[in-house]
Amino acid sequence: MNRHLSIVMLMLLLAIVAFGQSGDQKEGKGSTERERIKESGDVLKQILDMPDKGVPKSVLDGSKCVIVLPSVKKAAFGVGASYGRGVMTCRTGTDYKGPWSAPIMMASSGGSVGFQIGAQATDFLIIVMNDGGAKSLLNSKVKLGADASVAAGPVGRTAEASTNGRMQAQMLSYSRSQGVFGGVSLAGSTLRPDGDANENLYGEKVAPQEIIAGKVAMPPAAQQLITDLQRSQSASAQP
Repeated sequence: MNRHLSIVMLMLLLAIVAFGQSGDQKEGKGSTERERIKESGDVLKQILDMPDKGVPKSVLDGSKCVIVLPSVKKAAFGVGASYGRGVMTCRTGTDYKGPWSAPIMMASSGGSVGFQIGAQATDFLIIVMNDGGAKSLLNSKVKLGADASVAAGPVGRTAEASTNGRMQAQMLSYSRSQGVFGGVSLAGSTLRPDGDANENLYGEKVAPQEIIAGKVAMPPAAQQLITDLQRSQSASAQP
């Protein structure tokens, strides 16, 4: 009898331990993605807070989506290869004029355009300027310069996207490395939604279109990023 009781108690103990471990795993799931969102928010805040040589007001006002790729690194293989992970948020609504959406995890790869000699990593900011550019990124992998047009973004609070290439480009891109911020063309690079990372973050398979449609809750880690975008939008609307 005592032997049977001991076996039952042991089985209950193992079940409790297993349940606790599964809970810990569930709690830890998505931690990498939350940290990526926080890092992206820090990079965006630093860029938006630049007093004179930041992103022009006209670009921020006309943006449909914003992509932040923090600490993109040169790959250890190949010549000039790079890889990166980051986040994208888009204005909600059919016309992309609503509030900023919950973050969509993104992945990038491509050439080392924008890397400075000796730089270990570079932050990239990509601003999507029209509906076509936004829709292409939500649906599939996009090769910049081929599937979607991209140009080096203008710099300076009062600067305008005045050249034909900039005015017609679906996306404007910037880089920051070793404290130097400027426009850079990322033609040849690819961008795609990071499906596995989105699943880890939201706890289920979710399409980018569902994220910007508000079918998932805003992660607390994204609050700074969204708040700073809203603040910059409000500031850029002031005369």
